[in-house]
Amino acid sequence: MDSSSTLNAVKNGASVVDPKSTVGGGVEDVYGEDRATEDQLITPWTFSVASGYSLLRDPQYNKGLAFTENERDAHYLRGLLPPAISSQQLQEKKLMKNIREYQVPLQRYTAMMDLQERNERLFYKLLIDNVEELLPVVYTPTVGEACQKYGSIFRRPQGLYISLKEKGKILEVLKNWPERSIQVIVVTDGERILGLGDLGCQGMGIPVGKLSLYTALGGVRPSACLPITIDVGTNNEELLKDEFYIGLKQRRATGQEYYDLLHEFVSAVKQNYGEKVLIQFEDFANHNAFELLAKYRTTHLVFNDDIQGTAAVVLSGVVAALKLIGGNLADHTFLFLGAGEAGTGIAELIALEMAKQTKTPIEETRKKIWLVDSKGLLVSSRKDSLQHFKKPWAHEHEPVKDLLNAVKEIKPTVLIGSSGVGRTFTKEVIEAVSSFNDKPLIMALSNPTSQSECTAEEAYTWSKGRAIFASGSPFDPVEYNGKNFVPGQSNNAYIFPGFGLGLVISGAIRVHDEMLLAASEALAGHVTQENYDKGMIYPPFSIIRKISADIAAKVAAKAYELGVATRLPRPENLFKYAESCMYTPLYRNYR
Repeated sequence: MDSSSTLNAVKNGASVVDPKSTVGGGVEDVYGEDRATEDQLITPWTFSVASGYSLLRDPQYNKGLAFTENERDAHYLRGLLPPAISSQQLQEKKLMKNIREYQVPLQRYTAMMDLQERNERLFYKLLIDNVEELLPVVYTPTVGEACQKYGSIFRRPQGLYISLKEKGKILEVLKNWPERSIQVIVVTDGERILGLGDLGCQGMGIPVGKLSLYTALGGVRPSACLPITIDVGTNNEELLKDEFYIGLKQRRATGQEYYDLLHEFVSAVKQNYGEKVLIQFEDFANHNAFELLAKYRTTHLVFNDDIQGTAAVVLSGVVAALKLIGGNLADHTFLFLGAGEAGTGIAELIALEMAKQTKTPIEETRKKIWLVDSKGLLVSSRKDSLQHFKKPWAHEHEPVKDLLNAVKEIKPTVLIGSSGVGRTFTKEVIEAVSSFNDKPLIMALSNPTSQSECTAEEAYTWSKGRAIFASGSPFDPVEYNGKNFVPGQSNNAYIFPGFGLGLVISGAIRVHDEMLLAASEALAGHVTQENYDKGMIYPPFSIIRKISADIAAKVAAKAYELGVATRLPRPENLFKYAESCMYTPLYRNYR
């Protein structure tokens, strides 16, 4: 390619790198972000070589005071920076000191977002090195508050906003995004943000937060991630009246109009980015979430984190907890409070794993799992009035109106909350579960913290220190009767970054349930005896990148086994290959 045709290609939005050269799962690494290219000198390309003032304002390349003397000469930076030269470690130390001085979590969130817009590599360096401290800041619970106030804290748009105004033009909108090689898209329509309800266009905080975890925890390159919000209006009266609201001020579109827009979106993504781009549906309302997953899972690479990611992480906790509560999966009886996308998704995956282990039909293993919704226990006499996704869980039993009586009747060994309603695991409920279990497993999964079915302290105190407890949002360790208990956090961030990486490195074109089971088993395998001694059923987040590489390897292995992987030949050692494809945020040297 001669220089003039290169320039023309760049003007037309083409990549400078030969698209045939593939790194990390079939998508070219234009920016040298893979570990494989870490020691090479790179040229900071944008549409021309960035230098001087523009270089300092490009978050992808800006290094702040870390530019060396040579780089300051070569890239016209003399005088634009104070004379001191700082290492990335020193920058990190300074920023962590600043962030810790903020008392209000939302201020910490804003500080992190500002950093991401200013210096991308430093943002990820902070997040990776301080993951346990910063995860609650960039993700649950703080991201929920950020979404509620997104209109007020909105500074610079991140990601793509596709509204009803763009109907018929979605492909053109996708082409407005500067990156051509996208591997993962996280998309929301903002209708059911965490346990906070309909936040409309302000739900964008969720895809942005999820994708920063894809990079920090799963090593997917930032330039390969695209957050998208689909704005079809909102039914939230407060937002419709709010002068600072950034979305469409109209009631939500439903029915055919809604599904037509989503269909155009999914088709445009495949047309623009190809078969191997992962679309992760995030925080859609129940009725749409199941419908979209069922409709597109056979034709596109789609994944619903609320149904499938939550299910995989909870199954992993249950599998790990068996070491503490004893028995096999099939020996236990499960009772859920909440029969929405999370509850039924978790129940189905537990039933699948049970069927796999015992080699019995799934129709049989489902009978070990009971669900309670707002009207009481799901029983066969209610079948005609139930939504389709609840019907498999309506078993033969007398009607039971509330959770406490359901607990007394069913006598579960595992109690799981996915109701989105706080404080529903009352003292009576936990005492009842503890009365017929030596070590009841209690999982209060609803987010954010205010919606949690019970707190860690309540679970340990009311069960007299016998409960094995995990929650969706983080809780501090609890001391009871002189013993220290560390609650587990059943956080999807354990699963989806590694899961997505596994799909990317194998070039998978479909998601199968067997991949979710493989991811759950991989995660459960990282819980050590030391963790068990503290009552933990999840490993610490400090080793999350190792866990993600392992999950990626197991998911990729399943993709090859099922024949849906396109990256051939299959790498010899998938774990090493996954690690080699992971993005590292160390600064590059510019020539």
